[in-house]
Amino acid sequence: MAEESAATEQVVTGTYQGREVTLTDKTGEAPREELQEILDALIAEDRFGIAGMSNSGSATIQIGAPEGGHIQIGEELYRLIVTGYEAYVDRF
Repeated sequence: MAEESAATEQVVTGTYQGREVTLTDKTGEAPREELQEILDALIAEDRFGIAGMSNSGSATIQIGAPEGGHIQIGEELYRLIVTGYEAYVDRF
């Protein structure tokens, strides 16, 4: 059985509307400079904060529901999750 070493997480920080926001690379593999560029773009696009979301046709609102997507860094494809004032990059 092959053993896997635990990846060391990387965290970059920024400021959104006077509050600290973070982007955590759960893999520990993405270049730090690219992580900072991604965080800066998320801040510029107003992707942080508590937002109300409702499903089409639904009478309920989910406050602060996580948003997910995919992002390519170099040759690798990662999952990107944004929730409140934190974002995470993890394996796809």
